[in-house]
Amino acid sequence: MKKLFLLAVLSLAALSASAEKADASKQAVVNYDSLDVDDVNQTSVATGNVVVTKGTLLLKADKAVIKETPEGYMAVTLTSTSGKNATFRQKRDGGPDLWVEGEAQRIEYDERADVMKLFSNAKIRQLEGSKTTDQVESEYLAYDSRKEVFVSRNDVSGESRAGKGRGTMIIAPRKPSPAGATPAPAAKPATTPPAPAPAAGAQ
Repeated sequence: MKKLFLLAVLSLAALSASAEKADASKQAVVNYDSLDVDDVNQTSVATGNVVVTKGTLLLKADKAVIKETPEGYMAVTLTSTSGKNATFRQKRDGGPDLWVEGEAQRIEYDERADVMKLFSNAKIRQLEGSKTTDQVESEYLAYDSRKEVFVSRNDVSGESRAGKGRGTMIIAPRKPSPAGATPAPAAKPATTPPAPAPAAGAQ
């Protein structure tokens, strides 16, 4: 167990991902089959093929409970009732086609802290285009896009407990330059030949 934990710590740099910063300024759009709104408590309950879109962030679930804080931030709890996991997907900074996506039976999104918490059968994947580069699976995963770190625990309580199973981390191979390879020498700039000296007696 200690060896596995050390591996996770050493691999954080490879698995970290910064979410698209522009998403914070975008409006949230919620699509659903049915909606109940409690204005007094600033709570909305959307059910049936719920899709929440905020910039590049995409949340999907059978049910979403959306609470708005006095400061105007969203707290969204996604749950699955049909046996199909709730999901999220978001673009990452650092490239034109970098993404992070995840799925679990329950997902809690805290907009203010920029933290996504996944409970039960949780998976998080990083992608370059459609290619999965890294993947983590556990009973509990927390993804902090602002600090660029994540936490994996083997119990839905958010703690690691003896005998509760083990997580899995898959890291795609990186391709560094071969050892000892030296870059090709830079081409020498072209030079203009000197003009010939004028002939003797020339004006």
